[in-house]
Amino acid sequence: MDKTAIKNFAVWARDKLISDVRYKAGMIGITENGIADKLPQSTKDLHFFDIGTKDYVEISGKEISQRNDLIRIIKQKEKETGNYKEAFNQIVEEVAYTWFNRLIAIRFMEVNDYLPSGVRVLSSDNKEKIEPDFVTHPFDTYFDFTADEKDKIIELKVDNKLDELFRLLFIKECNHLNKFLPELFEKTNDYSELLLTISFTDRDGIVYRLVNDIDEDDFNVEKEGQIEIIGWLYQYYNTVPKELINARPKSVKIKIQDIPAVTQLFTPEWIVKYMVENSLGRIWQNREPSNSLKSNWDYYLDEAEQEPEVSAKLDEIKKIYKNLNPENIKLIDPCMGSGHILVYAFDVFMQIYESCGYTQRDAAVSILENNLYGLDIDKRAYQLAYFAVMMKARQYNRRIFEKRIEPNLSYFKSSESVSSFALNQLEKTKDIASILLDESRYADEYGSLLNISLSYDDLNNLEEELKSLEDKIKKSILPDDMEFDILLTTLKPLVKQAKIFVRKYEVVVTNPPYLGSNAVGARLSDYLKTNFPDSKADLFACFLEKGISMTSVNGMSAMVTMQSWMFLSSFEKMRKRLLKKHTLTNFMHMNNMVMGIAFGTAVSVFLNNRIRNYKGTYNAIKYEDLIDNKPRAFPIKENRFVQISTEDFSKIPGQPIAYWASKNIFKAFENGKKMETLLDVKQGLATADNNRFLRLWYEVEIDNCKFDSVNAEDLIENGKKWIPYNKGGQRRQWYGNYDYLVNWENDGYEIRNFNRAVIRNQEYHFKEAITWGLITSGGFSIRYRTGGGIHDVSGMSAFYNGSISLKYILGLMSTPIADKIFKMLNPTINLQVGDFKNFPVLTDDNKESKIVEIVEQCLDISKTDWDSFETSWDFSRHPLLNGETTLQKSFEKYMLETNSRFDSLKVNEEELNRIFIDIYGLEDELTPEVSDKDITVAKIFNDQDDIYDDIKGNAYILTKEDVVKSFISYAVGCIFGRYSLDVEGLAYAGGDWDDSKYQTFIPDNDNCVPITDTEYLEDDIVGLFSAWLKKVYGKETFEENLDFIADALGTRGNTSREKIRNYFLKDFIKDHNRIYKKRPIYWMFDSGRNDGFKALCYIHRWTEDTIGHMRVEYLHRIQRIYENEINQMDNIIEQSSNNREISRATKTKTKLQKQLQETKDYDVKMGHLANARIGIDLDDGVKVNYEKVQTASDGKKIQILAKI
Repeated sequence: MDKTAIKNFAVWARDKLISDVRYKAGMIGITENGIADKLPQSTKDLHFFDIGTKDYVEISGKEISQRNDLIRIIKQKEKETGNYKEAFNQIVEEVAYTWFNRLIAIRFMEVNDYLPSGVRVLSSDNKEKIEPDFVTHPFDTYFDFTADEKDKIIELKVDNKLDELFRLLFIKECNHLNKFLPELFEKTNDYSELLLTISFTDRDGIVYRLVNDIDEDDFNVEKEGQIEIIGWLYQYYNTVPKELINARPKSVKIKIQDIPAVTQLFTPEWIVKYMVENSLGRIWQNREPSNSLKSNWDYYLDEAEQEPEVSAKLDEIKKIYKNLNPENIKLIDPCMGSGHILVYAFDVFMQIYESCGYTQRDAAVSILENNLYGLDIDKRAYQLAYFAVMMKARQYNRRIFEKRIEPNLSYFKSSESVSSFALNQLEKTKDIASILLDESRYADEYGSLLNISLSYDDLNNLEEELKSLEDKIKKSILPDDMEFDILLTTLKPLVKQAKIFVRKYEVVVTNPPYLGSNAVGARLSDYLKTNFPDSKADLFACFLEKGISMTSVNGMSAMVTMQSWMFLSSFEKMRKRLLKKHTLTNFMHMNNMVMGIAFGTAVSVFLNNRIRNYKGTYNAIKYEDLIDNKPRAFPIKENRFVQISTEDFSKIPGQPIAYWASKNIFKAFENGKKMETLLDVKQGLATADNNRFLRLWYEVEIDNCKFDSVNAEDLIENGKKWIPYNKGGQRRQWYGNYDYLVNWENDGYEIRNFNRAVIRNQEYHFKEAITWGLITSGGFSIRYRTGGGIHDVSGMSAFYNGSISLKYILGLMSTPIADKIFKMLNPTINLQVGDFKNFPVLTDDNKESKIVEIVEQCLDISKTDWDSFETSWDFSRHPLLNGETTLQKSFEKYMLETNSRFDSLKVNEEELNRIFIDIYGLEDELTPEVSDKDITVAKIFNDQDDIYDDIKGNAYILTKEDVVKSFISYAVGCIFGRYSLDVEGLAYAGGDWDDSKYQTFIPDNDNCVPITDTEYLEDDIVGLFSAWLKKVYGKETFEENLDFIADALGTRGNTSREKIRNYFLKDFIKDHNRIYKKRPIYWMFDSGRNDGFKALCYIHRWTEDTIGHMRVEYLHRIQRIYENEINQMDNIIEQSSNNREISRATKTKTKLQKQLQETKDYDVKMGHLANARIGIDLDDGVKVNYEKVQTASDGKKIQILAKI
C-alpha cells in the first residue's frame, strides 16, 4: 500500500473539494461574507442573484429549496457558534467531506465489484478508457429512470455534455445506494447536491486523481488492498486541520468540533491484531483450549505458566467462558474512528463462527446483529466505520445488502430541547426520557466518557413507547405535530446510542483519543475533574478507566494509549486502583515512532477480575524492529519479553509498570533506602518571568554580582544584586552549567512582590547541593553545585542533611544504574523531584571513602575544564597562553592536557561504574564501560576527519578551528579591556576603569573597533589583533602564528591576513552570538550586505555617546576613504592602457560605490539615534538594551546593529 500516494491525494482532495464547494456556494450568492438576497424581479419558480458577474445568476426548481435549506443550516450553525463566518466554513467543510466519503466508498465498491448494479461509476473495466462505464452504458445500471430522466440522458449524450451526464448519474447512484447503505448515502436531494461540482474529464479533478493517483490494488481486498485504506484516507484527510490546531497558541483551547481531527490516529493493523487476538481471541481460546484458531493469529501470546492457586482461579473463569456461544460475545470499540478494529474483529468472529459450524453467510449476518458494537463522537468517522463493517460483511455474504441490517454502531448526538406537551405523551417513560435528555445534553462533547444512569431495560421501555407514539401519529390517533416530530427525531438516536453505551461487553477494544485536559474547553475539563479525578490529566487515561468499566465480569479490555500512565505520578492513583481491582494479562510497550507518532505508546489488556499473582505477558517493540511498518518477528524475545506478576510493581514507589526490572532491581527497592530519607530533595524557585529576573552572568556589571554569598544577610551587607541561579542546562556531568544569575537584591524583594512567582524551600538557598535538570532528553546527568546561589524549578537539587555524603550520591548518580532505574520510575524526558526521592540507595561502608575520593577527582577535572572557557565566571586566561613561543606548540600542549583530562575522567567514571554495579549486583545487566560520546569534558582534534565514531555526538568535542576561534575571542576581549595580559580573570566588566591593569597591551581607547574588507586603517580589528598577537608571542614568530590561525580558520583569502580579515568580517559575530547564547557582549555595527561599515564595541564600555562617536570618528572617516578610493579607480580607468587593469578597477569602483551609498544610508539611521544619546543599563540585560539603543526618540525602530 502506497501510503505516500494516499496521503498526497487525501490532503490535496480536501483542499480541492473545499475550494470547489466554496466556489459553487459563491455562484448562488452565499459566501463567508454573507448571503445575497434574491433580486426584486425574482418569481416563485425563478430566483435571480447579483454576485458581481456580468449577468445575474439564476436558479430554479428544486435548486431554490436546496438553497433555502443551505441558508437555514448555516443560520442554525451560526446560532451554535455565534459567528457567521465560522458557521459558513463548518458547513463547507461538512459538505466537502460528505462527497469525499461517498467518492471513496464508491471507488472501493466498484474495485471490489460490490456495487449493486455491477457497473463501474468512477472508472472503466477497460483501463485505457477514461469515461466511466456508467456514462458509457447508463441504462445498464438498473436505476429507475423516469421518462424525463431518460430523455435528459439521451440529450446529454447527443450533445456530448458528458460531465453533466456524469453528475446526474453520480447523484442517481448515491440515491440508489441509499437503499443499501442509508447511513453513508443519505438522500442527496438537499443542499449538498446543490454544492456538488464533479467532473471525470478534468485531469486535475477529484475523480480523475482518485482513479489514477492511488493504485487500484490498494482498494482491492483480493490483492494487497485492505479495508484499512478507508482509515488511512480519513486520517490523512485530517492532516491539515490537525496541523493548524496543533500550531495554535497553548492558551487557546481546542473547540468541540476540532477534537476528532486533532485526536485522529489510525491504528496500524498489526497493533489492531495484537489487541483483538489477546482479548477476544483469548476468551475464545480459554473457552476452547484445544481449538486450533490461535495458529491463525500472528500476535497472540500464550499465557505464562502459572502457580497452582492462579491456575485454579483461571479454571473457574474458563468454566464461565464455556457457557458463551459465538452470538453471546459482544465486542465494542467506544472510539471506533473509521472502524479498523471492528473490521479485524469481524474476521476473528468469522473464524470463531466457522469453527462452530456456521456458514460464512449466516455468520456475517449474526456478527452484524449480535457481536459488533461501536461509538464515536464524529459523524464522519461513524459513516466510515459503518461502511467498513458493511463492506467486510459483503466480503463474506454477497446478499448482505438486501437484508437491510442496521449495524450496532452510532455517533453521539447531544439532546435538544423538546416541549413538555410532547414529553407528556409518554405516559410510562416520561421520567426516563427526561433523564436521558438531561444526561445527553453534551453527549457530542463527552462521547464515550458520558455517564448514563439509566438501565438497558429503561431504554428498551422508552424505545417501545416511542414506537407506540410514532404508530399513533401514523394512524392519526395523535396529530402529525411539529412538537412530536422534534420529540421523536431527538429521542430515537439518543436511545440508540444510549442502549449501545449502557450495556456490558465481553470485550472492549479501542485506540482512544490522546489529548491533555489542559487543551480542552472549560466544560469538558470540569466534567473530567468531577467524573475521572484520578485520570483527568489526559483523555486516553479516562478512556482506559471507562473501557474497563464497560466490560462484564471476566470480560477483557484492550487499549493502545500513551505510555505515560505507566509511571507518571499524575496517574498513580489510577494505576494503583487498576492493578488492585483488575488483572493485567498482556502488555506491549512501544517506543517513539512505532505508531508513527513522536512519543511512546503501550497496549494494555485487562481482565475485569482480580487474580492475585497472575503472571502477565509483557514485551516491547522498538522502532528499529519494524520492517514495512510491522515487527520483523513477534514477540522479539530479547526486547524485554517477560512474564511476571504485577505484585512485583508494588515494591517500587508509585507502582510504575516497570515490567523489565530485574530481580536485583526489585531487591534494591526492597532493601535500599529511599533517597528522600538520605538527602533533602527540593524543587526550586519559579520566577514566573525569567526575562525580567534572570540574566546570563556576563550581561551585567560584575561588581554588582556576588558568587559566594553565605546567606541573604551577607548579600545585603555587601550591597550586591545578582547571585548564581541553577537552571539546569545541557547535559553535563560533575561540574558546570554556571550560566545564570537571579536578581536577589534586598533578599529577593522584587520577586517576592511579583504575584505569580513561587518561592519554595527558602531555607535551602545559598547551600551546596547536587543538581540535575528537569529535562533529561540528552540522558540523565547530575552535577555538584557550590554554595552561594538559588536553584530553579527546572534545576532541581538535593541537599546534605547529615545522613550521607553528597559526593557518595553524586558518584552513584553518575553511573548507568541511575539512568536504568530512573527510566523505570519515569521514562519521559522530565525527571521530577518525586522520581529522585524514590531512588533506592544501597551503601557499602567499606567502599565509601574510595568512592568519595574518585568523585573529588572527577569534580577537579570537570571544574578545570569548565573554567578553561571564557563563559565561566572563574575563567582566568586563555589556555593557549601556556608559556610556549608559538601557537602550534601552545595548541599541541593544550590538546595534550585536555585529552589527558578526558581520558582520566573516563577511567574514573568506569571505576565508579564497577564499584556500584557490584554493590547493586547488576553485573549481568550493566557493564562499566563508558562511551566517549558520554564524557562531558572537552576533547580536542585537529579537524573533523579525526573525530572517531565512538565520540560522535559528544557536545564537548573541539577542533583546532574551535580552539583558534576561542583564542581570537579572547584577543578581542583584550582589545576591549575585558581581559588583560597582566591580570587573571576579568579586568573590566563594568564599574571603574583601572589603567594599571594594562601594561603589556593597551586596549582600544574609545570602544570602537572598525572591521573593513580591505586594509584601510591601522587600528582596525586586524591591525589591533596583530599588535596583540605580537605582544603575546613576540615579533619573531608572528608570521608563523598568523599562518597557523589562518590555516585553522579555513576562510577564503589569498594571504593569512585576508583570511583572518574575512573571518572577522563574516563569521566572528555569528560565533560570538552562538557561544554567548544570543546575548552578545560585543556588538557589531553593521550597515548591510555590502559590508560598507562594520565595527565592534563592548557593551560594558557603552556610553550615551557611543553611537555618535562611532558615526563621526569612524563612519565618516570610512566614507572619505571610499571617495578617495573611487577617485583612484577613476584615474586608473582613464589613464591605463591595460584592459585587465581597467576591468579590475571598474569592478572595484562598482563595489566601492555600493559601499559608499550603503554608508550614506546608514549615516542617516545613525544620525537619528546619535542625537538621542541613548545610554544602557546593564541590569536590563542584552535583549532589552539591544532593542533600546536601536529605538529613536519617537519610538521608531532603526536597525544599526547586526541581527542576533
